Amino acid sequence: MDVEQTALPGIGLRHEFTTRAGRRVGVVTYRTGRRDLVVYDKADPDRACETVRLNDEEADALVELLGAPRIVQRLNDLHREVEGLVSLQVPVASVWAGKAMGAAQVRTRTGASIVAVVRDGQVNTSPLPDFVLRENDIAVVVGDVESTGAATGILTGG
Repeated sequence: MDVEQTALPGIGLRHEFTTRAGRRVGVVTYRTGRRDLVVYDKADPDRACETVRLNDEEADALVELLGAPRIVQRLNDLHREVEGLVSLQVPVASVWAGKAMGAAQVRTRTGASIVAVVRDGQVNTSPLPDFVLRENDIAVVVGDVESTGAATGILTGG
């Protein structure tokens, strides 16, 4: 799917794509931080038939509803293509709260990789070792059955 990005001088950025059903959908991100979800008229793709202004909390909720499950779905699709690949969503225990992800040494100790961390509806993909974990983060761990099991033990404080 192609997402078009258009600079709006003095305003911000617009990202748009066309759904399989032919509907044009966009998000306008203003320099002020405001975000509008825009659905364009099917008959006239230059005319917005619906605009929904989203505050930070609403934008986060939408990301959580659409983002995290989609990443897991993509990983599950990958599993079907690569035999033996496992991905798990692992809750991060309080023992790791406030510590850099690298302190857990998950990859070194288990061979599994943390490919994303979901926090408050925001998906942080490919977190670096200095990414600071918080209690209630959800780590998306990828590896084989043994390595992801071992990583789960580390991250849950087991």
